[in-house]
Amino acid sequence: MKERQGRRYQRPLNSFDPPLPHERTSLAWERTGLATIIAGGLLARTAAANAHYLLGVFGVLWVAVGGVVIFWAEFRYDALHGPLRAGENPVHPTMVRFVGVATLSFIGFALALIVYLLVIDAPL
Repeated sequence: MKERQGRRYQRPLNSFDPPLPHERTSLAWERTGLATIIAGGLLARTAAANAHYLLGVFGVLWVAVGGVVIFWAEFRYDALHGPLRAGENPVHPTMVRFVGVATLSFIGFALALIVYLLVIDAPL
């Protein structure tokens, strides 16, 4: 029984899941998006101050990624209500893969940035 209002599921008036794991998950995604925006902004600002324009571009891209994560968290939160009410599994396998690849790419980029800044671009 899916109640839809336009493209979004109608939000419940009362809690249908007392521990509220989907609310906690949504808030965690929003915090992750906000942290990504802050980290990207700091990277872009530091890169601009030190004339590392390529790193500044990566910082701006991370700000955009953080915005997309926050947007997706809100969209996904609304989309969870229907499947949860119907007793279906709300796991999104494609998003799990995307998050894994994004995390590994961010770690690889951060390690490459550390090596670049400490070894190659180090003042003599």
